[in-house]
Amino acid sequence: MSEPVRWGILGAANFAHNYMGSAIHAARGAELAALATSSAEKAAGFKAFAPRLALYDSYDALLADPDIDAVYIPLPNHLHVEWSLKALEAGKHVLCEKPMTMVAEEFDTLIAKRDATGLLAAEAYMIVHHPQWQLARKLVVDGAIGRLVHVEGRFSYMNRDAQNIRNRPDVGGGALRDIGVYVFGAARFVTGEEPGELSARIRLDNGVDAFSEVQARFPSFTYSAYVSMRMHPYQEMLFHGEEGVIRLTAPFNARVYGEARVELHKSGLAVETKRFPSDNHFELQVEAFGRSVWDGVDYPVPLEFSRGTQVMIDQALERAETL
Repeated sequence: MSEPVRWGILGAANFAHNYMGSAIHAARGAELAALATSSAEKAAGFKAFAPRLALYDSYDALLADPDIDAVYIPLPNHLHVEWSLKALEAGKHVLCEKPMTMVAEEFDTLIAKRDATGLLAAEAYMIVHHPQWQLARKLVVDGAIGRLVHVEGRFSYMNRDAQNIRNRPDVGGGALRDIGVYVFGAARFVTGEEPGELSARIRLDNGVDAFSEVQARFPSFTYSAYVSMRMHPYQEMLFHGEEGVIRLTAPFNARVYGEARVELHKSGLAVETKRFPSDNHFELQVEAFGRSVWDGVDYPVPLEFSRGTQVMIDQALERAETL
């Protein structure tokens, strides 16, 4: 990589300020160069850690800057496809927050535009860049737990704020779209399999799924998961085989929810634990993106992978029984 990828951010979302903005600034081979926001107050928060940041009062103005190589898009869910396409048309590589689309078919348009422009476009599915997930996949593939029988995922947090975009149906809110991508995509990433049968039960609140429980059958294992925006914060992933269990203790918010640990439970109640106290999956995501942009390295989670996760979300929403 001969020079850094110069990044711009469309919108001063809290998540962009608290996590991705600082990750871009800290990542090797990256430079946080520009921000588009009409809020001077929010811009000041970014300037605090990136003082040379160029500011634009519109998204279009930032996209017109010829010195920006890539954009990160943390806008509300219903705007993701529109601005991803505009960024690609403007000649920018795109890293867009999840869910990148509202329905799986919209990925087809993004894939076609990516291929036509030759640019990199990807969903910001940061967890697979963390070494805990690469270890989990290796353990399953190498047979460390024997034949995989069942996978379970759990992810919850508490958010009752009616004005928060996660609780607004008009902008694509709901637990499945916000965090279902993690419990679904993690199982697909580790196993390389896609589900066949799928059923779901959903509890609605203010028009969005506040709690969702999903059951699925993959070709070689069964699967169950729940996600919720109305429960005490908790997260865990389990891969249960005939000869052992793999447990991830902070699979989705490593360092925030807690220390990332991969536990390998074997016969005789023996437990081998690998700890990851310092890895930042946001920074690792930015660095992987840069290697793909400048060095042509295959990106670990292409749009085709993200489309598969969105298919599961769509199926859960379409087939759900209301609780």
